[in-house]
Amino acid sequence: MSFDSEDTVFRVVVNEEEQYSIWPDYKEIPPGWREAGKTGLKRECLEYIEQVWTDMRPLSLRQSMEAQGQ
Repeated sequence: MSFDSEDTVFRVVVNEEEQYSIWPDYKEIPPGWREAGKTGLKRECLEYIEQVWTDMRPLSLRQSMEAQGQ
């Protein structure tokens, strides 16, 4: 199995900076990432990320900008 296979089942994962990615379902999620609640084929997971990840800025940057009134 590989990341490029259309048959591979993926999980959507998110880190503490609220950045999203996909990870093969058969592999252990790396440290610093957690499940975001979506599993499916690559295309389905990427569509989900496109819908939910509307602000690409890392959480720490968004918080800093909000604190500065930007």
